[in-house]
Amino acid sequence: MTPPPPPRGPGRPRSENAAVLSPARPALPARVALSPALDDVQLTIATEALAHGRWTRVRTLLAETGEDWDLRGHRLTVLARCPGSAAWARDWQLADPENGDAATLLACATVRLAVRGTGSAEAAARECRTAARMVPADPTPWLAELLLARRTGTADHRAHAFEEIRARHPDHHHAHHLMTACLAERRRGTPDDPRHEVYDFAARSAERAPADSPLAVLPVIAHAERYRVLAAAGLAPPDPAASGHWSTRRARQALKAAFDWWLEWEGEGHPRGKVDLNFLAHATFHEGSLAEAAALFHRIGPYATPAPWSYTGHDAGTAFRAARDTVFRSG
Repeated sequence: MTPPPPPRGPGRPRSENAAVLSPARPALPARVALSPALDDVQLTIATEALAHGRWTRVRTLLAETGEDWDLRGHRLTVLARCPGSAAWARDWQLADPENGDAATLLACATVRLAVRGTGSAEAAARECRTAARMVPADPTPWLAELLLARRTGTADHRAHAFEEIRARHPDHHHAHHLMTACLAERRRGTPDDPRHEVYDFAARSAERAPADSPLAVLPVIAHAERYRVLAAAGLAPPDPAASGHWSTRRARQALKAAFDWWLEWEGEGHPRGKVDLNFLAHATFHEGSLAEAAALFHRIGPYATPAPWSYTGHDAGTAFRAARDTVFRSG
């Protein structure tokens, strides 16, 4: 496996913050790219190649990814979404049975099938264990296990997978988002509680992460995930703006801290940075901070994400465009 890339430096200095909140207004992109690859061009190319059975392109991409665990997890879970990815991963394994990348892709792909209800959860769990043995330092097989446990496992199963990931990469972005979603779903049929465990988990995770870690945004993720659960249970209005969910003192504090972190560090180099930006834009828009939302929409560009725009049954692309258009008309 190739060495990891050099550490990413901090984001923009605070002296440039005024330019962020008053950005130049380029023409808005006509399209909205609801692509799981986000802005990773090489991943998009490899995904298209894998869909046609050209797994050698994937082998090269993963070898180049090295031990950037967040990037590796992002790339493998996106590749696993390709039609036929499990079959192509098996072909790769037959050609190179000792290759840990092939085993991990197969684990992620079989988990994807199991989660969709078109594959066996037991078979997926076996592939995860096989990959974990082959690449013991890599948290990605355990990320696949956590994705499986979220849909088919117990709370103990999810907690075990999460701790295995943290033992290998304490600030794993995707894993923390998954655990936040899982915890938000506990006590579904009860009103919102400021002492709900999801808020404590998100706050503790943000506090213990390094200063430049995008886990600083996790309290906003927790608030959005809890809203999703409450709205689905009929305990919050399906319109986020009408729910008042973003008007509470706790929500405003979480949002301010996360937005201030973004101004300081930006997090643009993170492979899942667009996910955080979408959550921040969604929250600032529904909280009514339109200048902040405008800056975030410019940074997002066309890269909308299903979560949280699809929450409460909305079409993600439509909801994203409507919010973005409202923000820029107001300016």
